[in-house]
Formats: sequence, C-alpha cells, structure tokens
Amino acid sequence: MERISPATDADLAALAVLHAQGFDEPWSEGALRTLMDSPGVFVLKSEVSEKISGFVMARMVLDEAEILTITVIPAVRGQGLAFRLMEAVIAHVLVSGITSLFLEVAEDNEAALALYMRLGFTGVGRRPAYYARSEGAVAALIMALKLS
Repeated sequence: MERISPATDADLAALAVLHAQGFDEPWSEGALRTLMDSPGVFVLKSEVSEKISGFVMARMVLDEAEILTITVIPAVRGQGLAFRLMEAVIAHVLVSGITSLFLEVAEDNEAALALYMRLGFTGVGRRPAYYARSEGAVAALIMALKLS
C-alpha cells in the first residue's frame, strides 16, 4: 500500500539517491538538508513497503508556493505517483492559505509537461537555455496554478 507522508532528516540519504536517478545534475544530501531546513520548505515522500519511491519538495512564502523538485524512481514512472504527490502538495498548500503554486520544467520534458497541464498549470514565462543538456541547453518553462 502506498503512503504519502512528510519526509524527515532520516530520509535525506535515500532522497539524494532518488534525486540522482531523476536528474542530470542531482542534489546532494547536504543540499537537500539545507533546503529542508529553510523556512517554508516541506517534503512529501511516497513509500511502498517502507521504501521511498518518490518525493516532492516545495517552498511556501506568504500566499505563494513553488515546487522545488519532484522525482519518482524509474521503475514506477507512468503509474500516477507524480500525480498523487502533486495532489498531496496542492492539498497541503491550500490548507496553508496559498493562492498560487509555481514550478519550472524543462521544455523537453514531455511527461512532466503533460502531468502539470493535467493538473491545471498554465505557462506564465520562459527562461532560455536554463537546463544544460549534452546536446545543448534547453529552456525552462515557468508554470503556475491558481488555487482557490
């Protein structure tokens, strides 16, 4: 049975390993710890049989929130876990009075773009040549979700 719950310092090593599976420039355990210790930052993890299969990190400031990172282990991609993690973040920030949720996504990340559009995010900006790729940098699309 899958369970989504807050991550703790005890999860940091596993989160760093998981992040390395999802990103070309992964965040270290130390970087994740620094972010987790920052004001307004929270991390939700998904566990199956006490093994972390995905997580999302977000930051809340005043009435806005931002997704800092989200990743899911390759073995369970395409099974709706990222969608469920994002739903959990949205529920969490709504309770906190957040009215807008933002994120940045590489314009070549078709799966993530489809996920965010399915959740109701819309494009609000673009950062050219933001993400490094071996074949050349790609833009980051800035997306927002208005919450009520």
